Amino acid sequence: MDYYLDLTVLPDPEFRETTLLGALVSKLHRRLVALEADDIGISLPDHEKAPPLGRRLRVHGTQTRLATLMQEEWLGGMRGQLEIALLCAVPADVLHRGVRRRQFKTNAERLRRRRMRRHGETYEEAQSRIPDSVVRKVKTPFLTVNSSSSGQRFSLFIEHEPVQIEPQPGVFNTYGLSREATIPWF
Repeated sequence: MDYYLDLTVLPDPEFRETTLLGALVSKLHRRLVALEADDIGISLPDHEKAPPLGRRLRVHGTQTRLATLMQEEWLGGMRGQLEIALLCAVPADVLHRGVRRRQFKTNAERLRRRRMRRHGETYEEAQSRIPDSVVRKVKTPFLTVNSSSSGQRFSLFIEHEPVQIEPQPGVFNTYGLSREATIPWF
């Protein structure tokens, strides 16, 4: 991960920045699926300065891989709503950080419906096994994205782990997130 590309969402009077950022990540996801990419990661470098996530999506990878990513027109109509920076080398002596997906049990009704489908239970049985107390109030920022495999919209909770000195190798999913790998942080 020695190169990066910044995509910054421009202010829009009709859409919130998080809505546009979610659409951008959905488009990137579809492109990463098409490329069968497991070597491209993302970060949201402004998430601490401009909560909840900032306006900038940073895409990390090798120079060749990022050039391949940008080779085809995958941004579509969003191109006019973005500032697209040039492909740049990662500065020397940077720190590293994990950026990963977090999943939470945030909806008791959804969990009950799932249990009913999987175990053939009635609503009352599922309700007795899954009380309202399982619901967690989550403060982790999220984007609403579309899955290319199921076509469904869902909340993609994104967590930036603590900064560390040494990079950690690993693979990235098709949202550019990883359980084990880190990205350069600067």
